[in-house]
Amino acid sequence: QVQLVESGGGLVQPGESLRLSCAASGNSFVPAEMGWYRQAPGKQRELVASVTILDITTYAESLKGRVTISRDNSKSTVYLQMSSLKPEDTAVYYCKAKIGVPHVDYWGQGTQVTVSS
Repeated sequence: QVQLVESGGGLVQPGESLRLSCAASGNSFVPAEMGWYRQAPGKQRELVASVTILDITTYAESLKGRVTISRDNSKSTVYLQMSSLKPEDTAVYYCKAKIGVPHVDYWGQGTQVTVSS
């Protein structure tokens, strides 16, 4: 059974940076795709960024230039570097991994990011 463990969330001030990490374990397959999504109170979950096993990245248009996604395939780990954080970035950030043949989506439990002065 696959488990996704997220870490790195917390309270930061506007303009500061934060790096989230997510490690997939419990399966021998390297995730075909890993990504980060977020959900703010009262809003729908939305894509932040994703990256494939071939290092093809996708970013939400509203976040381009402020976030960078990367992965370590040998460790089945994905990272999200966030810069110039704004209060509207406050949300629960979820890690997703697409693993196996056929591919199955797995989700982490989420990590809270709060941007406030």
